[in-house]
Amino acid sequence: MENSRIKRLLVVGGGTAGWMAAAALSKFLGEGLEISLVESDQIGIVGVGEATIPQIKHLNRALELDERKFVARTQGSFKLGIEFQNWRQKGHAYLHNFGSIGLNVNSTHFHHYWLRSRAEGNELDLWDYCVNTEAARQGRFAPLEKLGSSPLNGIAYAYHFDAALYGQFLRNYAEQRGVTRIEGRIVDVHQDSESGEVRSVELESGQKVEADFFIDCSGFRGLLIEGALETGYEDWTHWLKCDRAFAVPSENAGPIRPYTQSIAHDAGWQWRIPLQHRTGNGHVFSSAYTDEDAARETLLANLEGEPLSDPRLIRFTTGRRKKLWNRNVVALGLASGFLEPLESTSIHLIQSGISRLVPLFPAGAGGEALADEYNRQMGLEYEKIRDFIILHYHLNERTDSPFWIDCREMDVPDTLVRKMALFRESGRLYHEQEDLFTDSSWLQVMLGQGITPQAYHPVADDMSSERLEGFLGDIRRIVTSAAGQLPSHEDFVRSNCPAPAG
Repeated sequence: MENSRIKRLLVVGGGTAGWMAAAALSKFLGEGLEISLVESDQIGIVGVGEATIPQIKHLNRALELDERKFVARTQGSFKLGIEFQNWRQKGHAYLHNFGSIGLNVNSTHFHHYWLRSRAEGNELDLWDYCVNTEAARQGRFAPLEKLGSSPLNGIAYAYHFDAALYGQFLRNYAEQRGVTRIEGRIVDVHQDSESGEVRSVELESGQKVEADFFIDCSGFRGLLIEGALETGYEDWTHWLKCDRAFAVPSENAGPIRPYTQSIAHDAGWQWRIPLQHRTGNGHVFSSAYTDEDAARETLLANLEGEPLSDPRLIRFTTGRRKKLWNRNVVALGLASGFLEPLESTSIHLIQSGISRLVPLFPAGAGGEALADEYNRQMGLEYEKIRDFIILHYHLNERTDSPFWIDCREMDVPDTLVRKMALFRESGRLYHEQEDLFTDSSWLQVMLGQGITPQAYHPVADDMSSERLEGFLGDIRRIVTSAAGQLPSHEDFVRSNCPAPAG
């Protein structure tokens, strides 16, 4: 057993995925593992993953990172949710926020009481009962665990940051924990003639770097997982039609918003991610419905500040590898697959892959059952995220472009059909295994995209009309008061997490 024990791990590729893996594995897998990372300064990174979801705070806590230092070093800001403009129809907007909405009663979701109140004439939106939404509307932010002495949950948040600076930040962390960085461009991969496992990578200099286990973070090309092991790819472009993106940074043109924006256009959508020193922008589009020149111009015409560079084109195929762990290689980041950054899941999937790998990490050679379990878990998570993203496209009422009409009329996975049908009929939600998104997330997007439930849970009728009115009114007052006492997001960032001078 001792002779077969995994002693050397090599991360192939840097960037966000590579340095997240190196930092986390150096922390979680102990001192008995020698970790190296090979990357080339000649190869750039895609770097569109600049927005996150709240789960990243679990990783930060596990790595014992100081939040304010982390936000400052990455020129970051705070994120309360994502505003979707023009997705349901032109001129319509809603916020998919991270916070709790209202207060559940008798183990029944709050929205059932809200649905009953709507039937009785209440004109307030569901989002009016959420402090995250109210804070976003006012451009305010501060960490807040509870809303005063009430039972209502406080602010739930994530981050926006510069992906390149995040990689540097984690590189620093990893190297301090003993990770060795090797500079060089890989020109060949050597495999065992019998098992097919990867044994080493060869650099342009002729140096061979050997390891027992490999993490492939080489981007879309999947140098090990696909180039060497020929794992195969599951293509999801039937449902997710976008296959291109232009990305460009721009000058900030006003106060830093505490949320990401997603703005639908004729053949795709645009992101805006506010950082301290700039705004990240991109236009995700389908080349079957518009050409690259038109997509580029759409992006440039919808910037709020002056562009800081020329737009950079990224081509992709939505989907995932048929196996994310194949033989002695685990793929992370773009090497494992690609789901467009509509719900900011790119960095989370790296984190999720790492957090699942650690408890399943093999003691030595073999590990087929461990790999199967890893692939099962990650495969399900990818599929659940896929369905959630499809939901945004499929539930639209737009008639102004062939792209949106085709998205509405396309067949969707049965798993998604069932979820929509249940909510439409009864307002009920259920959480499935490995589903990243909470009931609150599904609720907000289905309501925001136009599903109105035909019924609510009958237990909501047990509350008298007078008590229901008081219950909703109290929540609204608490939410409004709590949000109004927060500092502006801009002031909070500048006071607590300012980027280092120079």
